[in-house]
Order: sequence, then structure tokens, then C-alpha cells
Amino acid sequence: MFTRSLIDNNNYPRVIIYINIRLIKLYFSLRKDILNYHDINLISSFNCSTLCFIINIYLDDQQIALKYLKNTKVNLNNILIITKDFNIRDNDWNLPYPYSHHSTHTGTL
Repeated sequence: MFTRSLIDNNNYPRVIIYINIRLIKLYFSLRKDILNYHDINLISSFNCSTLCFIINIYLDDQQIALKYLKNTKVNLNNILIITKDFNIRDNDWNLPYPYSHHSTHTGTL
């Protein structure tokens, strides 16, 4: 299980990543040295000579983590998966929403 420690009552982690014990030989590590934000978990995995990443993101109603990612200059290669709760409602990926509904945050995402 990868999550961040509680810093204080106003800055608590809202993301967690569970890795199956069968994958332990892939050497997973929480990488706060690359992305350090309480609503983003970046996990690296090393297998033989390949380094890969898993990112889990939680976005609140103000999309603060998305803004953090946009303003942070990080070059990550080999991203395997990005999981999220983006809280961005848009007709592009959620057909029940009205045809013309597009969030102002869609372009940033």
C-alpha cells in the first residue's frame, strides 16, 4: 500500500495505491522526489532495466492537483497507467451529460 503520511488536519492524503503482493519483485517505490503533492501518488516500478510509473490523482472541485501538474515541469517516460478521480464532468467521456456540456478544465486535462 502506498499513501502519504498525514501532515496536519488540513493537508491529508486522498489517494492510495495498492500493489498485489505477487508483483513485489518489480520493486515499487513512492516517488515524492519527482512529484510532491498530497493528492498525487507517483509510484515507480523497476523490472530488469526498465523504469515505469503509475500515477494516482485526486482532483477536488477546484482542480488544484490538475493545476499543480500543469505548472510542474516533469518529464516522465514509460507511464503505464494513470488512475484518477478527476471530478471533471464533460460530454466527451460521459455521454449522459448534455451534448454541448464541456468543462473549462477539459483542455488542461
